[in-house]
Amino acid sequence: MKKGFIVIVALLVFGITYAQSYQPVEEKSTIKFSIKNFGVNTGGSFKGPQGAINFDPSDLSKSSFDVSVPAETIDTDNESRDKHLKGEDYFSVQEFPVISFKSDKIDGNAKKGYNVKGKLTMKGITKDISFPFTAVQQGNDWLFTGEFKLNRRDFNVGGNSAVLSDNLVVSLSVFAAKK
Repeated sequence: MKKGFIVIVALLVFGITYAQSYQPVEEKSTIKFSIKNFGVNTGGSFKGPQGAINFDPSDLSKSSFDVSVPAETIDTDNESRDKHLKGEDYFSVQEFPVISFKSDKIDGNAKKGYNVKGKLTMKGITKDISFPFTAVQQGNDWLFTGEFKLNRRDFNVGGNSAVLSDNLVVSLSVFAAKK
């Protein structure tokens, strides 16, 4: 009996002290972008976030993000524009079907906010990025929100367009359910 109690306590402690695994839930997540085109803000979204999220706010060294989105899911509420964006000049979705992010380091805390550093890969090009995010626990799950800026030319997206801004803003709201 005593041995059984010790095993149960050990399993509970093991489960509490290690990061929990989560996966993005498409229906509760949004990935949006905003960019100026002809001087007017325009934007769109991507759907279908996938991957693995490990998160332990008490020990961030055990936390990580390894998430991706299918590039072909780009949606700007304009079918003709979406078709053009899926082509070679922009996302080349046939050759590069996935946009991905893999974290290298997460730091911060719940009160002041977190920061993640990692590698964003788009159109076969990988760049280091970092951005602040919040993590709000919702039952056994988490809602992660963040925003970052990037230069589309760093990823060879959109060529040398004179009417399209080089810089855009990506806004994330990723709901992650416990596996």
